[in-house]
Amino acid sequence: MLSRVPVPHAAARKIQGMILSGELRSGEKVPSQREFAQSLGVSRASLREALLTLETLGLLKTEPGRGTFVSQARPSASRNMARWRFADSYPVADVYETRIMLEGRIAGLSSQTLAEADFQALEIETDTMERNWERGDLLSNVEADLEFHSIIASGCRNRMIVDLYQSVRDLLTETQMQPIPITEPARMQASIAEHRRIIKALRARDAANATHEMQNHILNTARCAGISIATD
Repeated sequence: MLSRVPVPHAAARKIQGMILSGELRSGEKVPSQREFAQSLGVSRASLREALLTLETLGLLKTEPGRGTFVSQARPSASRNMARWRFADSYPVADVYETRIMLEGRIAGLSSQTLAEADFQALEIETDTMERNWERGDLLSNVEADLEFHSIIASGCRNRMIVDLYQSVRDLLTETQMQPIPITEPARMQASIAEHRRIIKALRARDAANATHEMQNHILNTARCAGISIATD
């Protein structure tokens, strides 16, 4: 597995498995980075990236001067999001506004080019997203969400727009991960329903509605994160 996926991702998956199995218990301090990296067979840099991902998802919490601990409760009950990592570059509201503009346009353009196989793949990712949320597999839930948006972007024939999308992918990804710790089950179900409406609009080759549904989906995600975006 480590040879097929990025090492930090594989490490994050391993640690999440330890949490879900109870090997790492709620409230328990994780081993030092040196010890943990050695036990997982990864570099400390890869481990730090894995820990950062799991902290963003609400599975871990770092306390300055004390260390990193397994979160005490299911992420949606913690009511705390990780800090916005890109604050030195862009306010998070700016990223959501960019997503609304960029991904809305991508959805409209892709509605004219995506094939039936793409629609089926979008349905599979949405089902996977829902199933893994119920299982508490937050990494797989987010992976499916990221893949959903990537499939739509892959259908856009405006290569400059796609290149722009890819150039800011890390920031866009962070806005998809960061709200997870405060996402209630009802909001996740609403998000999944929004995915299904996006698929329906794409299948209908309705560019205007595909744009609208995607923009509405991102707007609702921003609201979940406590970000108010003007739509006029």
